[in-house]
Amino acid sequence: MHAIIIDKVTKTFNKFTAVDNLSLTVPRGSIYGFIGPNGSGKTTTIRMIMNIFYPDNGNIEILGEEHIGSSHDNIGYLPEERGLYKKMKVREILQFYGQLRKTSDLNNKIDYWLKKLEISEWADKKIEALSKGMSQKIQFITTIIHEPDIIILDEPFSGLDPVNSEVVKSAILSLKEKGKTVIFSTHDMSMAERMCDYIFMIYKGKKVLDGTLDEIQDKFGTDTIRINAEKASSVLKDITGIDKINDYGQYQEIKLTDGTDSQDVLKQIISKTRVNRFELTRPSLHDIFIRIAKPEAEDINPNQN
Repeated sequence: MHAIIIDKVTKTFNKFTAVDNLSLTVPRGSIYGFIGPNGSGKTTTIRMIMNIFYPDNGNIEILGEEHIGSSHDNIGYLPEERGLYKKMKVREILQFYGQLRKTSDLNNKIDYWLKKLEISEWADKKIEALSKGMSQKIQFITTIIHEPDIIILDEPFSGLDPVNSEVVKSAILSLKEKGKTVIFSTHDMSMAERMCDYIFMIYKGKKVLDGTLDEIQDKFGTDTIRINAEKASSVLKDITGIDKINDYGQYQEIKLTDGTDSQDVLKQIISKTRVNRFELTRPSLHDIFIRIAKPEAEDINPNQN
């Protein structure tokens, strides 16, 4: 049984189509990444799964049941817009949310998650005394304290420093190990690459990518070079056979024009500067995202031949 099945779902607001004939299947026990530019339809899709919005057309099934008309206690939802009662203490607010979901063995679960997220010493502090990162970890606990089978996290790493991002990442992976299904939307392409079993991209309300990272990268071929060379930023401008350059400072990602031999490009670069690294590879998820979402590529659909 799949965790979520979205079948030909459309959602409009007045004359604006936010989600257009979307079909998507989320396997149980997977980490499923939702990516897309702002305003692309990610949050609308999540809100339809949560029954905050109802689709105009199509159906959504949650754990084998049609999901219309009522909330689903087997889903935990962390919205992008955070909100906690600032005058309440950490343990009090976790007890409050746990009791709302009729969570058994609540105090032990609170202790477990406070320890796992490394904030046990803040249990008796008021929310208003916490940093943004600590508050976000508390809200993460409120999302999963009742042990739902499906967990939806909207930008779970937003605002977290690298240490706290690592802690939350470890917590998400531990939920997967317990058989939970985790959906998270993110603008962090490197995090999506490292964590997600499947990646779905929505653009202007339409699905443009859906599959494993390998499957997605295979659709775009091996037309990308990663290079580290002296004075690369200025040298690469004069090389023929290059379509686009994505400059990261320490290295550059180069998209070749169709039919270009990478060795010809390498010979040109070597004739002009010293090359420290030259790698022919598939495009990164970040590069694929840019190719689809950039203004001049509005009509790209890699599923069409």
